[in-house]
Amino acid sequence: MALREPESHVPLPSAREEALREPPRPDTPQTRSPSYRLAFTDIDFLLREELRPVRLQLELLKPELELQRHGIESTIVVFGSARIVEPAEARRRRLEAEAEARARPDDAAAARRLAIATRLEQLSRHYEEARRFAALVSRESRDGDRHRYVIVTGGGPGIMEAANRGASEAGAPTIGHNIVLPQEQAPNAWVTPELCFRFHYFALRKMHLLTRARALVVFPGGYGTLDELFETLCLIQTKKARSIPVLLFDENYWRSIVDFEAMVEQGVIDEHDLAIFRFVETAEQAWQVIREHYAARE
Repeated sequence: MALREPESHVPLPSAREEALREPPRPDTPQTRSPSYRLAFTDIDFLLREELRPVRLQLELLKPELELQRHGIESTIVVFGSARIVEPAEARRRRLEAEAEARARPDDAAAARRLAIATRLEQLSRHYEEARRFAALVSRESRDGDRHRYVIVTGGGPGIMEAANRGASEAGAPTIGHNIVLPQEQAPNAWVTPELCFRFHYFALRKMHLLTRARALVVFPGGYGTLDELFETLCLIQTKKARSIPVLLFDENYWRSIVDFEAMVEQGVIDEHDLAIFRFVETAEQAWQVIREHYAARE
């Protein structure tokens, strides 16, 4: 008679089985004590300050294991401002600010809000460009069941939403690495649900953004975008990361907020460090640079 294969080859019960098992136990001061809980099911214990190294490891492992499970081989990272919204919404906000400024002609704060809304409407063209870029990459890099050049973002609104949206509309999986913030950042609706992650630690989030990256594409943004950009430039400059295309959309914007040549003139970086990145203006140009970079290495 054939023997039935056990559900698991491991003779010991799994942690899941132990966690779900609720054997009868007496209701006593001992069993009610927090010390009696299984360590891996005890949230109060896991949140202790001394367990920070364990939580760091868990935050490293969870996304990595899920990305492996879904067969994500490589990614293209898209950074950019959460405040750059799609053109129709940007126009609505600008018109609203105009109405407020007309109603309060002597209000300097209202005039400033209108000026900002006007500039953000001008920048809103990048929402559509990020969306086009992600769709272009996702269509042209499709390779059967292989998940290569998957678009990954910080998972939030603005440019992040645009890139996830373009990839999703092209029928591709797309990743979002959200972060817990004081004003909670909700995931945008275009991230593939199974590839939507949430981080407590910025450092681990940035590590995951770059782990599978084959290119970094950076649209106009603020502190967060600059942080992510300059960390990547530093890693490549110091050879802590391999050289990948680092593409900055909208040369006028970047030159208006960062004087890269001045850093060379001041002697704080070398002239060849300027070659770590390059400026691009269109989705097609960015994708061509990435394709040529890897074609030259085949």
